[in-house]
Amino acid sequence: MEYPVIDTQISPDGRLEILSKSEVQKLLDTSHSGLYQLFRRCSLAALNCGSGLDDGKELLERYKSFDISIVQRERGIKLDVKGAPASAFVDGIMIKGIQDHLFTVLRDILFIHGEIEDSPKFDLDTTEGISDAVFHILRNANVLRPQTNPNMVVCWGGHSISSVEYDYTKEVGYQMGLRALDICTGCGPGAMKGPMKGATIGHAKQRIAGGRYLGITEPGIIAAEAPNPIVNDLIILPDIEKRLEAFVRVGHAVVVFPGGAGTAEEILYILGILLHPDNADLPFPLIFTGPESAKDYFRQIDQFIGDTLGAAAQGKYQIIVNDPALVAQEVQAGIKKVREFRKAKGDAYYFNWLLKIDTEFQKPFDPTHDNMRNLELHKNQKNHLLAANLRRAFSGVVAGNVKDQGIRAIEKHGHFEIRGDVALMESMDALLNSFVAQNRMKLPGKAYIPCYRVIK
Repeated sequence: MEYPVIDTQISPDGRLEILSKSEVQKLLDTSHSGLYQLFRRCSLAALNCGSGLDDGKELLERYKSFDISIVQRERGIKLDVKGAPASAFVDGIMIKGIQDHLFTVLRDILFIHGEIEDSPKFDLDTTEGISDAVFHILRNANVLRPQTNPNMVVCWGGHSISSVEYDYTKEVGYQMGLRALDICTGCGPGAMKGPMKGATIGHAKQRIAGGRYLGITEPGIIAAEAPNPIVNDLIILPDIEKRLEAFVRVGHAVVVFPGGAGTAEEILYILGILLHPDNADLPFPLIFTGPESAKDYFRQIDQFIGDTLGAAAQGKYQIIVNDPALVAQEVQAGIKKVREFRKAKGDAYYFNWLLKIDTEFQKPFDPTHDNMRNLELHKNQKNHLLAANLRRAFSGVVAGNVKDQGIRAIEKHGHFEIRGDVALMESMDALLNSFVAQNRMKLPGKAYIPCYRVIK
């Protein structure tokens, strides 16, 4: 099947107009080892907005002829785009939001490669060095706003959700927008798009012109969760661990909607951090919410957390069912405590420096078959470290489901094997099976073939 494509040239519109010769050369290196391949893959994902595709491998194969290059001019640069998905255009002209996202891809990939990964200024083997790198990536993207009261709500949830659940995320976003709260999500479809869409209406009703819709992604997941056009600040972090750290450093509260393995990974990440002894007194509002139809979903999530991490973890969140206004009110009240705490401690409102993030939550996890098989999934360790290893297990499932590299590894070597204590494995298997039964692993219309096998 052939998919309609369009060729075009676009200018940066006030950003990234000047690049050095070495930066351009890196991006023009079309070898498989060059920076160009990363730039091409992320650019295609940004252009794939609204396609209903959540498979990184299939996206690359669908648009094999896609190419993007830099045209240098005396007055600045242009991007020469060939074979772009036609869905990114209206009457032959690229959608403005998608055009902005393309230049965001260029900005972040150049900065991360030149100023973070290739720079001696950041020791990415230390906790402090990683957090500093995350800070500098966010600052370079101009998303850290001083002299602004806390109001950023991180919304997590699945890209594959029912229409009832999607409408609910919009209603929650609307209620938060009415209360002048801004939204940060993983920037994709489903529960990542709904809260932003609702908040735009709430902001409009309150005549709030500067509403912020912050999208945070990473190269491995961007093809499966193409940035939705409502996102007006897009940031690409180098890997999933830095992406998750960016969420909890810039967010003042977290709201979790129904989702699949990726949402479970996010839940385990935030719970693992909040369970660290150094964070015992740190306020961080965390609310799980969904429509009445999601009541059983959250019962299963709550049971899984109780079975694995215990009552201490269950005490770190609220579950609110079918009450968008109450969710927004609780978020607002929680953020007030965050502001008071940070003011008393002298911590920045725009970046949560006081939050202790253990190195086990920062080290990039490569979900190879050996690494998945050898995860330490047992209770003979501190709770926050068990949460870190459980997060890695779900991260591997996400990779096998939607990431290009993970999908190819499954095709070559077969299922990931997840091993551990029998009781933990039974609880994990039950939760994953419920995600499959509820069609939360892939977008509707495509049969899900598990990429994993739980060994009991």
